[in-house]
Amino acid sequence: MILKKAFTLLLVSSCLTIYYSQEKNIDTVFVFDNQMKKVKLFHSLTTLSPADIQKNSSNLSEVLRFQSPIYIKENGRGAVSSPSFRGTTAQQTAFVWNGININSQFLGQGDINNIAVFGYDQMEIKSGGGSVIYGSGAIGGSIHLNNDLSFNQGFKGIYNSEVASFGTYNNFLKAEYSNDKFSFKASGNYSISENNYEVPEKNYINRNGKFYNTTFNIGTAYKIAEHQTISWQSQFYDATQNYRILAENVDKTSYAAQTFRSLVAWDINKSKVSNSLKAAYTEDNFKYFGIYNAPFTSGGINKNYIFKNDFNYFIIPKLNIGVIGEFQQNQAEGLGTSELRNVSRNVGSVAGLLRYFATPNLRFEAGIRQNFIEDISSPLLYSFSGKWKANNWYQVNLNLSKNFRHPSFNDLYWQPGGNLNLKSETSVQADLNQEFSLHGFKLSITPYYIKIDNMIRWLPTAFGYWAAFNTEKVESYGLESQLSYQKKFNENHAVKLIAGYTYTKSVDLKIQKQLMYVPLHKFTSNVDYQYKFLNVFAQGMFNGLTYTTSDESKKDAIYPYFVMNAGISATILKNYTLGIKVNNITDTVYETTAYYPLPKRNYNINATINF
Repeated sequence: MILKKAFTLLLVSSCLTIYYSQEKNIDTVFVFDNQMKKVKLFHSLTTLSPADIQKNSSNLSEVLRFQSPIYIKENGRGAVSSPSFRGTTAQQTAFVWNGININSQFLGQGDINNIAVFGYDQMEIKSGGGSVIYGSGAIGGSIHLNNDLSFNQGFKGIYNSEVASFGTYNNFLKAEYSNDKFSFKASGNYSISENNYEVPEKNYINRNGKFYNTTFNIGTAYKIAEHQTISWQSQFYDATQNYRILAENVDKTSYAAQTFRSLVAWDINKSKVSNSLKAAYTEDNFKYFGIYNAPFTSGGINKNYIFKNDFNYFIIPKLNIGVIGEFQQNQAEGLGTSELRNVSRNVGSVAGLLRYFATPNLRFEAGIRQNFIEDISSPLLYSFSGKWKANNWYQVNLNLSKNFRHPSFNDLYWQPGGNLNLKSETSVQADLNQEFSLHGFKLSITPYYIKIDNMIRWLPTAFGYWAAFNTEKVESYGLESQLSYQKKFNENHAVKLIAGYTYTKSVDLKIQKQLMYVPLHKFTSNVDYQYKFLNVFAQGMFNGLTYTTSDESKKDAIYPYFVMNAGISATILKNYTLGIKVNNITDTVYETTAYYPLPKRNYNINATINF
């Protein structure tokens, strides 16, 4: 009955759009995640363009490691990788593709190196809770992989090819065409790497480290009326990772993953009312091979059917209300020797948002959300944001929220060990962002606090197997800060600087110890300098002491390190660019996961053609 009510509200909010007939010109650019435009009004985001992503082209882990405050735990280059955002776990970071939460229904998290790195028009990183809008897992923060479509742009395209150390080759092609009513964009990427690097100081050889992946993206939009657009966005991703082995005579293992995502949207935009109705299908398939080129050992298939409606109405010019309704059916099937039986569940939610624009420099947003999850009790969620621009050089932003993560299929149904009595993880949190601007410099300082209850952990039992329990209470607090500067001195010179520092204290309240793989300090910097047709960039990352055990053992900890990358490129005849990058210039021996060092100094040569 509850799910029926949630689904009814979803349909009603979409029907309301037909009633109103106010007018508004459709934007030149169609954005699939329409909520992000509103999120930016109240929250600070880190935005990465395709050019930024290209600087760390080996995988998504590298992009986030050098260009965000997130700590990335990677089991060797290109292997299993997971994020830690503001001291939270991988399951408490939401990956969002064009407005759709894509965390694994099996594990409740995203494997970063099995998420495509190319094909997005924008990547945005939001610190802090976002469950009212983006649902389960958006506790520490969220990573948004967005596509857009432009109108009246004609035809254009780009081709990029790279050759890099360790037998690495990367090719990317994108083409798009649009007129005043129709827009189309398609892209494809193929990456392969032997990944056979060595770190002699650690007596480490990355045997059997080969990985390769293919990605296709396609998107189209059509204006069916002056204020109405229908659109479609799809992504297909196919990848294989080989897992490192200790000796040549050991059986080689591998992991294959295929992902398919497709989203259809009907958007109406007028002066007082807007509505976005979406239907999406996502599918994740994976297989583990205990012996390479032999039949698979275990695996799984996850299918998700998603309907989402986002309705917004301006009661008066200063007051806006929004209603977001969503219904999902999640299905999972274990394959081979997997200990997960076939399961499914229905998930519904209704969220309400009230936005008040008191003055051009003062605005408020309050939100509330109720989830309806089959056989799982879910708390009422809330959020509040207030943003005040006091003057030209100072603005302040307060955010309060309650967020959650519901148990994954593995948490509930894995045999043995799954626990049907698990509660959803919940968190309450607050942050205060202050931004100072002076002579082109912007300094952002954000202290934050997070309290997490009912954290789900897998613990050993008296019966000889591990099982899932609601046990931990975690307190995380710290500081995020960023300094940026961008200036074009004349037609020939331009410089851009972004530097960030984070301090993170994340404590298990039961034992009063820092959580594993949460560094106390992290510093990143990215500098770009352009002179006429030449562009030079440099990146630096400092990572502080990181404990790898729950008892804060310094003997087993990862000690502080600094890594630097740099590159130079030249643009010839406006459309042709040649470049070279040197990664880990300092030849630093470092690791993000104990016993899995990442590569020392390595190189990349790339060429780009714009047409």
